[in-house]
Amino acid sequence: MAKLGLVSGAVKIEEYNPEWQNEFLKEKTLLNKQLHGYDVDIQHVGSTSIIGCSAKPIIDIAIGVKSLEYGEQLIPLLSEIGYIYDGDGGIPGRHFFKKKDGELSTHYIHVEPVGGKLWNNHILFRDYLNKNPLIIIEYSDLKKRLAINFYENRNNYAIEKNPFIEKVLKIIEKSKTNQIK
Repeated sequence: MAKLGLVSGAVKIEEYNPEWQNEFLKEKTLLNKQLHGYDVDIQHVGSTSIIGCSAKPIIDIAIGVKSLEYGEQLIPLLSEIGYIYDGDGGIPGRHFFKKKDGELSTHYIHVEPVGGKLWNNHILFRDYLNKNPLIIIEYSDLKKRLAINFYENRNNYAIEKNPFIEKVLKIIEKSKTNQIK
């Protein structure tokens, strides 16, 4: 089993661990059982979903729903299986949850409308990096450097890596536009 989790606010980047995929699959099985009968799309996102990418040892899961209002129905169901609801987690347009093992956050869930900007960014970024190993190396190196500077400030860490993510999303958007022409 992969050792998962970080103390809230801390930043620690680990080399890619193939067990992260297994941890996601175990959690997806639990989520499918708990959310049986609900119209959801459960996806592994974030750096642990990118093969070869260094990451914080926290499994990010996007649960796609038809609307944020529909997603509200999931709040008590996810709470029943140990997820702590944290509103939008500081990012409007989603419902955010954390799962903990003691003091360590081990899983994050982002409930987002399928086809919305947050959902699309999660899926497009993951898929693009999984097809571009040189970008994975660049992203991993950036995160390792930032983790040294911001090891106790996850907010600043996230702010500093955001320009890279935005740059990649612009490349994706431009390539989609060029394919249409």
